[in-house]
Amino acid sequence: MDARDLVRSEKLVRSVKVICTAQGLRSLRSAWRRRRSDAVGLPRRGTELARVPGEVEGADPEPGGGVVRFARSSLRVRVTTGGAVFCGWDGAEPEPSYALDGPCPEADERAELEPDTGGGWRVVSERVTVMVSRTGRVEVRTPGGVVLRRDLPPRWWEPAGAPGPAEPGAGVGGEGARWMQRSEVAADARFFGLGGRASGPRLRDGVYRLWNTDPGGSFEPGDDPLYLTMPVQLVVADAGTHLVFHDNSWDGSVTLREGEEGAGSGHDRPGSCRTRMDGGPLRYWVIVGTPARVLHGWAALTGAPAVPPQWALGHHHARWGFGDAAEVRRVVAGYRERDLPLSALHLDIDHYADHRVFTVDGAHFPDLPGLAAELLEDGVRLVSIVDPAVKAEPGDAVYASGAAENVFVRDTRGHEVRGVVWPGESVFPDFTDPRVRKWWGGLYAERLAQGFSGVWHDMNEPVSFAAFGETTLPRSARHALEGRGGDHREAHNVYALAMARAGYEGLCELRPDERPFLFSRSGWAGLQRYGGSWSGDVATGWAGLRASLSLVIGLGLSGVPYSGPDIGGFTGFPSPELYLRWFQLGAYLPLFRTHSAISAGRREPWEFGSEVLEHAAAALRERQRLMPYFTTLAQLAARTGAPYVRPVWWRTPKDRALRDCEDAFLLGDALLVAPVLEEGTRRRPVRLPRGRWYDTVTGRAYDGPGKVVLDAPLSGIPVLARAGSVVPVTGPDGGVELEVWTPCQGRKGSGAGTLAVETGDGWEKPELLRFATRLRDGALTVEREGGGEVGYPVRIRGEAPLEESKPPRRTS
Repeated sequence: MDARDLVRSEKLVRSVKVICTAQGLRSLRSAWRRRRSDAVGLPRRGTELARVPGEVEGADPEPGGGVVRFARSSLRVRVTTGGAVFCGWDGAEPEPSYALDGPCPEADERAELEPDTGGGWRVVSERVTVMVSRTGRVEVRTPGGVVLRRDLPPRWWEPAGAPGPAEPGAGVGGEGARWMQRSEVAADARFFGLGGRASGPRLRDGVYRLWNTDPGGSFEPGDDPLYLTMPVQLVVADAGTHLVFHDNSWDGSVTLREGEEGAGSGHDRPGSCRTRMDGGPLRYWVIVGTPARVLHGWAALTGAPAVPPQWALGHHHARWGFGDAAEVRRVVAGYRERDLPLSALHLDIDHYADHRVFTVDGAHFPDLPGLAAELLEDGVRLVSIVDPAVKAEPGDAVYASGAAENVFVRDTRGHEVRGVVWPGESVFPDFTDPRVRKWWGGLYAERLAQGFSGVWHDMNEPVSFAAFGETTLPRSARHALEGRGGDHREAHNVYALAMARAGYEGLCELRPDERPFLFSRSGWAGLQRYGGSWSGDVATGWAGLRASLSLVIGLGLSGVPYSGPDIGGFTGFPSPELYLRWFQLGAYLPLFRTHSAISAGRREPWEFGSEVLEHAAAALRERQRLMPYFTTLAQLAARTGAPYVRPVWWRTPKDRALRDCEDAFLLGDALLVAPVLEEGTRRRPVRLPRGRWYDTVTGRAYDGPGKVVLDAPLSGIPVLARAGSVVPVTGPDGGVELEVWTPCQGRKGSGAGTLAVETGDGWEKPELLRFATRLRDGALTVEREGGGEVGYPVRIRGEAPLEESKPPRRTS
């Protein structure tokens, strides 16, 4: 047992005590079962032979590129019509893939494979040039010839006597060989993404594991990996931005090392990345362009983000431990009596009968449909937790149904894989089988009948408690993998993604006229097609607050725009100040939810004193006021892939100071939010992108780029608005109002904004109204693009003369 296993064991022992000692004994037995299963079911690694591509031998043109043949391997390069570049070694094709949404994009017929000097080959297209050297080095360049990425020749480690790499299908599915690829990027490049990482959003030097993992307790910035890992990197440098995605779901790691510039000596050390995988294909995609264009291309490749229902953009209240219907009513009444907006209340595993999924504890919730209907009259919807583990007990309806349909994961001997989760000894549906997804999706009819309006998936890494070793299924466990067949080594990271698909498609079929609301603790590339995510069990503390922001920004840059943390932290007891600052941050994040563990106490705003209640109420009212803006951002995310929450360098990625800024963010294109992340802070520095920015409280104007120091009283965190922006908000009469922030005078005196005209929570795409602003000779105009009346009340903000404001304090 290594040090990491010891830490996990200590966390597990603490967690299983929540239930009983018997559960701890089950977890010990489960760990031994898993170890025995893998000892029998996994092939032993014997002698391995290292292989590199060797010298180039020729090339065969294909639409969009072609195949470059080497002595011991081959590389397929294909540029698609959208400009994305696919590279696949050893015959790897883009499909089958859990990440891609639908058929692979068509090849760009204008891109051609041609010989290059030095014995290599190149593919030239409108947006990107790909150079392949005679030894297998691959360079991705801008049309102007600037190198964005240099992938060195890969290396494989294959069992002696393994099939040759050129055989059909060698690059897709099956065990395959371990492989490693080193890459170089510009010396000034910064790394982002890789899914949900607590240490981000900028990823420093280190090793990042690609294996969805329940940390076994609350986590802080130093903990890695977490629940939702993705081999998706966004690399930002002066030369340009690019995204690289290694389409491989096996266990692996990414080692990052930022470069160093020569400080005038001219000798730069490039940044580097080393990707290792324990098996599976070596295939990857590269998308280049501005950050907005890259995320648009990523969404086109992996699917448009699902648009949550409008109510899901309001405030959610959750707690593990509501206990009974009376407590639910008490909490909702508390919000109503204090005139605090509340959109949804979430029920955790304690509302189940003995923690069994798709059941209800009738003693504590005797009329759940009636309770749901009663809450809905007040505009509050119920959301249910759903875990994948099914209690393996005769008489359990879900287990009996699944056993009859043969839907559960099995071992190499054909026996059901048993694990231990909250209900006790459990089995796990194989969501990589379309037949199983159909069966599971039908079970959500029970949740809808109980009155629930949405679901959140938990424990779906998947988790099986274990006293030692990994807290998941045996790696030898067998999965359908869409009919190809394979084991848990390949299926583990896509298990939650496939579960999300099952739930989403089931809800769509059960309620075809409504957009489903679903978010998941775990997932993989493409999760955004089915919903969003949340932080998981973030630790209560200022470090946990900072990690919350890192996770939301990192997930957005990985393609999942809808996410948010457990406000206040999952465990522990936040101080009133910490709770308030977390609440103020959450009010500007897509998923705005309080949540805590059964032992962490209540998290209602009034539990922290009158001052906190006053300021939290102001944050809630501001969230409600910004609802038209949030619904617009949701629709724009679905159409463009742009996250709601964006790093401050989003529009100016060449600003190196902004690339290193991690304590503020852009909400859409109009607002800059600077949360308070340290105890006792009442003033804080804010780094501004270029352009003019207005303090939304004082109306004072500041010009960027530069740094300003703004007040951050307990009553609110600094929020600035971009000059010229049009922000749709809720007006005093409850209708939509356009909040226009005065543009700059003169040639640059213009701005814009968008409003999505939502008509309900169905599937009809809303009309997008675009507005333009201009200030000339002191006269401000607001026009609707395409002509016609503006159609909404306009309120002008930021009218304070610039000479009355304090200039920004500039820093290098």
